[in-house]
Amino acid sequence: MTAVRIANFVVFQLAWFAAVLGAAHGHPLWGTACVAAAIAWHLWVSARPAQEARLVAIACALGVVIETGHALGGLVRYPSGQPVAQLAPYWMVALWGLFAIALNVTLRWLRRRYLLAAVLGAVCGPASFVAGVKLGAAQFVDRVPALVVLAVVWAVAMPLLVWLAQRFDGVGEPPR
Repeated sequence: MTAVRIANFVVFQLAWFAAVLGAAHGHPLWGTACVAAAIAWHLWVSARPAQEARLVAIACALGVVIETGHALGGLVRYPSGQPVAQLAPYWMVALWGLFAIALNVTLRWLRRRYLLAAVLGAVCGPASFVAGVKLGAAQFVDRVPALVVLAVVWAVAMPLLVWLAQRFDGVGEPPR
């Protein structure tokens, strides 16, 4: 299982960078294709791909709602990947699906640790967004309010995603 965790982590990181750098350089479709390939690989190696696909779909749906809220709220601007200015860019939605593939593998240790998941979400969610901004994939309209909102949103989203991952686990042993 260690090799699977390492592979999952590496694939996740490579796809994240591809999506963010693709968006930053005006080629969001290429990065999104890399994310889709990472998700396809994950589903291919999963014991129950349909369960994992459901988790990815739910995470993407959450991503549409949350990231569209950030865009509509004037917290962030995106240089590319927004066919409709008021909606979340498709590459950001894809990143939510990408994150879902880590939940039952790399981040499996967070199961039933909802408070820890909330704390990590409040810290790591905004940190990841800051990294994307520094790479040029997005811009904060007003940095401090945006970071506060991101911290609160991720403090709620992370435990929810951990719970959903447990519910739609297609990687571990099937429930009895």
